[in-house]
Amino acid sequence: MHSKYFAMKFHNLLIKWYLQNKRDLPWRNTVNPYHIWLSEIMLQQTRVAQGMPYFFSFTEEFPTVFDLANADEEKVLKLWQGLGYYSRARNLHKTAQFIANDLNGVFPATYHDLLKLKGVGEYTAAAIASFSYNEAVPVVDGNVFRVLSRYFDIESDIALPATKKEFTTLAHELMPKDNPAIFNQAIMEFGAIQCVPKNPNCGVCVFNTSCLALQKKKVGVLPVKSKKLKITNRFFNYLILEDIEGNTLIQKRTAKGIWHNLYEFPLLETDEIVSFDFITKTVQQGILSSYKITGIEACSHATIIHKLSHQHLHIQFWKIKVNDFLGNGLKFSDLKSFPFPIVIYNFIEKEELNR
Repeated sequence: MHSKYFAMKFHNLLIKWYLQNKRDLPWRNTVNPYHIWLSEIMLQQTRVAQGMPYFFSFTEEFPTVFDLANADEEKVLKLWQGLGYYSRARNLHKTAQFIANDLNGVFPATYHDLLKLKGVGEYTAAAIASFSYNEAVPVVDGNVFRVLSRYFDIESDIALPATKKEFTTLAHELMPKDNPAIFNQAIMEFGAIQCVPKNPNCGVCVFNTSCLALQKKKVGVLPVKSKKLKITNRFFNYLILEDIEGNTLIQKRTAKGIWHNLYEFPLLETDEIVSFDFITKTVQQGILSSYKITGIEACSHATIIHKLSHQHLHIQFWKIKVNDFLGNGLKFSDLKSFPFPIVIYNFIEKEELNR
């Protein structure tokens, strides 16, 4: 256990640093739980610079939780396009509907009740509870793990649930109970811009006389994290059909898994990267045998490896001319109003330029 004096010295130094160095971020100037919740969901798995424009477009399009609740899911996914991890957007929408319809638009006011919301984990619940309601619950994310593991020279594996408890207890000890919000903001910001993962500038750090990792030359090895999940490789072949009117086909991904409820072109998933001959044979004799195919072409500019957290998608696009009318065919120029995975949306944009 650390003394009250030690905790006070630590948080005073940290908060002083924060007030001098913090970035001016829009969700910091509010205690509105709707805005704080939105920003926290967006910033899971996303850098601040990338998330900021999305935060502005969401708050402009959906000023209140009721506006978000009443929106069409497709519109929500379209606005989210490019942020990735789309289950966040689907959960966001469902939770907005629950808050609007079941809770009359009022967010739960305690950490314990916030945790019951779909898509809200311990970190997000702690952020909303402390920033909106000044509840003394610490946030523990990658930034906090890094700061505390280095400062105190803690070698516990941060991939283990027990370590999360250890760091939560420690952060709670260090936190000023009368102002938890500013402590949480400060420690997260300190990890984001000062105590960064690689090559932090320890020479200018306010803790450089007391940080154990610096004294023991362990800054580069902390925090300790065991190896990640095995990466799965998948091979996607997208068939870009074009009929005699210049129309094409898209479909909605309804199966659970990646990109659920987003749109894509007809997909042929294979066990490896396949050749032009394989595609020609499969298309003509199999999945598109009912159409008169007049040409198949590989889009060489669009062979991509798209990396997700636990799978690498090897994506090839194949243009297929059809001497026929496609039922449910769409003009290429109409495609951009649908929500697509960003890798497909980027392909559509490139194709438009080449037309």
